[in-house]
Amino acid sequence: MKKFFKFVLAMIISFLPGIFGVMFTPSHSNDVWYNALNNSVFTPDGWVFGFAWTILYALLGIALFLIMNNTKTRLSKTKAYLLFVSQMFLNGLWTYLFFGLHMVGASVLCLIALLGVSFWMMFAFKPISKPASYLVWPYLIWLCFALYLNGTILFLN
Repeated sequence: MKKFFKFVLAMIISFLPGIFGVMFTPSHSNDVWYNALNNSVFTPDGWVFGFAWTILYALLGIALFLIMNNTKTRLSKTKAYLLFVSQMFLNGLWTYLFFGLHMVGASVLCLIALLGVSFWMMFAFKPISKPASYLVWPYLIWLCFALYLNGTILFLN
């Protein structure tokens, strides 16, 4: 039962940026600011973002659970936890900067920082749980794609 509650806690924590982001992320069909932007030809439909983020937050939640649940390691998990919380904060901050404040340049810088912290987190996860570090890869790939999309918006507008 204790593992179940750890799993639920890990999932709640991992979905916090998404829950926060919903306050700022408009429906693309009725967002005048976003619809006026020139986007990349590779920008997917709006529903793809919600689907992708749901999967990515779930993978991060599982990764966090694996870190929390690993009792075999003698390594300190403090760094891994701090990096996880830091990337969650930056993830939420990006949404606020981009959709809330329309600060496209600042959101690119935030994404660069988010990528760096997320890579660092992946490396911090590896000695504690290799599967947890592998679960971060899809997130990193998506963040690279998001950086491309965000950078394209900055360049084209």
